[in-house]
Amino acid sequence: MTDGQPRTDRDALSAIDRSIPHSARIWNYWLGGKDNYAADREAGDQYQEIFPGIVELARASRGFLSRAVTHLAGDLGVRQFLDIGTGLPTADNTHEVAQRTAPESRIVYVDNDPLVLAHARALLTSTPEGATAYIDADLRSPDTILAEAARTLDLDRPVGLMLMNILGHIEDYDEARSIVKRLMAALPSGSCLVSNDGTDGNEAFNRAQRFYNEMAGIPYLLRTPEQIAGYFRGLEVLEPGVVPVSQWRPEAPPAGAPLSGGLPPAVDEYGGVGVKP
Repeated sequence: MTDGQPRTDRDALSAIDRSIPHSARIWNYWLGGKDNYAADREAGDQYQEIFPGIVELARASRGFLSRAVTHLAGDLGVRQFLDIGTGLPTADNTHEVAQRTAPESRIVYVDNDPLVLAHARALLTSTPEGATAYIDADLRSPDTILAEAARTLDLDRPVGLMLMNILGHIEDYDEARSIVKRLMAALPSGSCLVSNDGTDGNEAFNRAQRFYNEMAGIPYLLRTPEQIAGYFRGLEVLEPGVVPVSQWRPEAPPAGAPLSGGLPPAVDEYGGVGVKP
C-alpha cells in the first residue's frame, strides 16, 4: 500500500526509471535473472570489474537464505515469515523454501521497488495449505508493515523476520538498529531474525560500492561484522554465530564428492540467525 491506495501493475511499471541502476535489479542480474535493464547490466558489469567476487557473494547470500529458512521451518517449527526487502523473484524464494519443508507456511513479502511490485504475482504462488501476500511499503515504516502483515500472519505466534541485504540501505546505523528492534519487539517469543549484509573489510568491495553509490538512486552502505552482529543484540544467536554467509551451516558435499577438509571460502558478507527469548 502507498498513501492508502494500492499501486497497480501499470502504475508500478510507469514509475520505473530504466536509466538509473537499482540494487534489486542488479542483484537479479548477478543471480542470472532476466528482470533487469541495460543500465543495471552495465552497472553490474562495471561493479564486477572492480570487485570480481560479487557474483560468488550474491550466490552465497542466496544459499544462506535457503539454509536459514529450511532450518527455521524444519528444526525450529516456524510457520510464518515476514520477508522485508524482497527483491525480484529468482530461484528458491522464501515461500518456496519454507513450503517445501512445511506446506502450511504463510509468507508476507514487503518491498517498495516498482519493478518488484510489477512482478509480485510471481511471489504470490502458494501451496493450498499455506498463503503468501505482498505489501508495498518501506522498511522505514515498521508500524505500517506490521499492521499490514497482521492481515496474513498471526503475530501472536512465532515469525521468521527476514532482513536480507536491506539494512545497508539505512544510512544511519542507529536508525537501522532501531528498526530491527521495533520489528522484533512486536513479535512473540520464539520469533527469529535472519539478516545479512555486505562487510567493509575488502578494499575492492569498498571501491565497487562507492562507484555504485555515486550513480544509484538508493545508496547501500557496507558495515563492519561487529555492526551487523549488533542487529542481533538481545537475541539468542544460533551457532555458528554471525559469520560469513558462506560459512553459516554449509551443506555437506554430495555423496561421493571429495571432502575439502574445511569450511567454504569466506565471502565479504556476514549474517546469522537469532531467536527471541
